[in-house]
Amino acid sequence: MQTHSRPSQFGTQLLPMMETGQKAVLAAASLQAHAFQAMMRYHIETLGFLKHRYEQDAKLAGDLFAGAEFNDAFDIFSTFLQNATLEYTTEAGKVAGLTSKLASETARRVRKEARTAIEEAAAKTVA
Repeated sequence: MQTHSRPSQFGTQLLPMMETGQKAVLAAASLQAHAFQAMMRYHIETLGFLKHRYEQDAKLAGDLFAGAEFNDAFDIFSTFLQNATLEYTTEAGKVAGLTSKLASETARRVRKEARTAIEEAAAKTVA
């Protein structure tokens, strides 16, 4: 019966691969968590905006029924449209800013993960 006094090379070669794979899985999970947070920020912004717009729509209906003359209704509706247009363009600007910020954060995270992976690979190569 043969006994091996040293571990096989096959077993020691798998450990670095497993470690690298584990880090890749953790990096992917981190990016998924970041994407989830970004999606939630978009939803929060959208729901806040829609809540405000629905309140304004309800106010428009009340103002139109309260106005007795056609001129009053026309003024009410034109003011409503002006305000809505301004608010939609402002919201589009907010979403564009949020998109830019999220893209910047994602790029920074990817750069950091890549830099860490390169440094670890270089350290293992030297060792």
